[in-house]
Amino acid sequence: MANSRANSPPSMPADPQVLVLPTQKPMIVGIYGIPGCGKSYLLTQLKCEFNAIGFKFYEGSEKIGSLVPGGLRAFQKLDESAKNQWRQQAMDSIANECATAEIGGTVGVIVGHFMFWDEGEETARVAWTQSDAEKYTHIIYLNIDPAIVSTRRLEDVKRKRQLASVKHLGKWQEAERTQLRQICRENGILFFSLAFSEPEVLGTVSELLRDFQRHTEEWNLSRAKNDLDHWVKGQNWHTILVFDADRTLTAEDTGRLFWQAASKRHPKVANDSVLRELFSGPLGYTYTAFRQAVLLYEEIFSVDEFDQLCEEVASAVLVRHEFHWLLQQVKEQQGVGAVAITCGLQRIWDMIFQKELMADTVRIIGGGRIGDIYVITPEVKASLVLHLRTAHKLYVWAFGDSPMDLPMLSQADEAIVVAGEPELRSKSMDSALLKAIDGGGLRARQVLIPCDTPSFLDTNILPSVDLFNQEFVNSAIFPPPYNTSPSFKMLHATRRSSAKLLATHMRDATVTGPSLRAAHRNAGWYLATEFLAEAIGLENYPVTHVQGTSTSGYRLYKEEKTLIVPLMRGGEPMAFGVNQVFPLARFVHASRPEDVTIHHLQSIHNVILVDSVVNSGRSVVEFAQHVRNLRPTTHVIVVTGVVQKQSISEGGLIHEYGRGAELELIALRISENKFIGRGGTDTGNRLFNTTNLV
Repeated sequence: MANSRANSPPSMPADPQVLVLPTQKPMIVGIYGIPGCGKSYLLTQLKCEFNAIGFKFYEGSEKIGSLVPGGLRAFQKLDESAKNQWRQQAMDSIANECATAEIGGTVGVIVGHFMFWDEGEETARVAWTQSDAEKYTHIIYLNIDPAIVSTRRLEDVKRKRQLASVKHLGKWQEAERTQLRQICRENGILFFSLAFSEPEVLGTVSELLRDFQRHTEEWNLSRAKNDLDHWVKGQNWHTILVFDADRTLTAEDTGRLFWQAASKRHPKVANDSVLRELFSGPLGYTYTAFRQAVLLYEEIFSVDEFDQLCEEVASAVLVRHEFHWLLQQVKEQQGVGAVAITCGLQRIWDMIFQKELMADTVRIIGGGRIGDIYVITPEVKASLVLHLRTAHKLYVWAFGDSPMDLPMLSQADEAIVVAGEPELRSKSMDSALLKAIDGGGLRARQVLIPCDTPSFLDTNILPSVDLFNQEFVNSAIFPPPYNTSPSFKMLHATRRSSAKLLATHMRDATVTGPSLRAAHRNAGWYLATEFLAEAIGLENYPVTHVQGTSTSGYRLYKEEKTLIVPLMRGGEPMAFGVNQVFPLARFVHASRPEDVTIHHLQSIHNVILVDSVVNSGRSVVEFAQHVRNLRPTTHVIVVTGVVQKQSISEGGLIHEYGRGAELELIALRISENKFIGRGGTDTGNRLFNTTNLV
């Protein structure tokens, strides 16, 4: 039976279900090329180069032969359907071996055949399978000169190959390369076509394999964060400006200009649509797509050619004069940094900033070549902005112009959409913005460049701001850091007639429960209208006049990024009054400082702590310290009905804390009475009619 089985070629694998693959996809690299291009010889060299550490090397045909009863001879007698079954089993087996290898992250390297095509045949026989499409992560194609391949085939005495003309070999090679490139894009496989001379092949493939082995999406983000950390470390900043580069800092897209220049001087570039075709395809704007772009730059351009093209583009591009002015302000301002995070070519932007004498002012983070280490995707940009806010406790202003920037803008404290020249804008930005605002919670403003350019959306939905006004820059973007203010600020209405009227109901022992809560609510409304609006400032926004025209309305500056925190339970009624004036503000109850978390403070600019009475000030100081520990740049203001004079006088707890941390306090009145209510006289008990419970 055994001999009979060995002599009879099987029609398909005996039991294709026995192999259970791990859930995590291993990294599998295919080395392809027409027969005679040197794949097997290269595989032998690679085995010596890597000494099998972290890699497993396979000759595809040998793996198939090891699985098929009767070996390769038996396999070659099968019909194409049965052959494909065995090819798929071989690929599954390799993937399983790599995934379960003792050394985690072992990379499989396979020498394989994509198609067979004898001269004279009308069509080729494709050996690629569905399992190949699912298992491969990278393909390196040896695009060796067909004349060299022809010579090698004729001189190879170990293998019998059909005679093939140089013309046919070229046709075969072109068909393989074209089809493989398309298949790879459709299946998320990185593709690289190698056309170097023989001495360079081993070094180039070795470099690629090392890059493939380490470069995962997680590693990519980690390296970008590490670079950012190294740059930010030691900087005494409280605010950072984060810019997209192309069509934000400049009107032009430097990537498009690069490929336009390349199409005029490089024989391998037919037009300037190379990247557009890549990113508009199945890969979209994913990590894989940006990695594929890197491989395209490596495949087509030498280092010298790449630098020459980058220099040509950089010399023709200018930073918008508005941002040039703003960055000059950054240069002169202590405590503020600037970084451009681009999905485009870092080399071009290095040259632009050097040319415009901005290299010391703006750090550029981008990619382009393997030597740039990482790629920048929309998700990486968003993660870096979030990292600046959470890990470095910086207040982040982000500027962008396209749908790719929306994840980054959504993570910033302040999001500014750059509405540039209409003919250069992304055609999908309006719809993407509307979706991000309505469904994603994006809160942003827009700046029009030039100032008479049409806006994105309606300015009722996306308000415009004059970003390049010195007064706005001084008050909004470059405010003094709150933790270095030398003075304690306080506003109160003690001697005002309005305050005396409001305080009467709050002090009247016969007023309790709902009536007292209403009095506290009215006091909160009054303090918000009269003092808070002045202390924080206002911003205008368009409203529709009753006559049907558009006019300016006003609201609290950064109202939607304001958090009202009533110190429970006495502060709640007054806090409701404050919230009535500022309806866009967020509202979080807190009985102790720990009730306010970093989650509550995300994107928050102003925190308003509300308590009915401030005696020693210990509670409000503890809350303020807690907020500042979580977000050092947060503007903290305390609102209260009455504050004891001793706590705000020289040596008092609030006064001493406020001198070093700019704690602002707004009170209806100051009291010199040191009486502290307890039991039936406690404000909280009076507010909620619980005096009988004490």
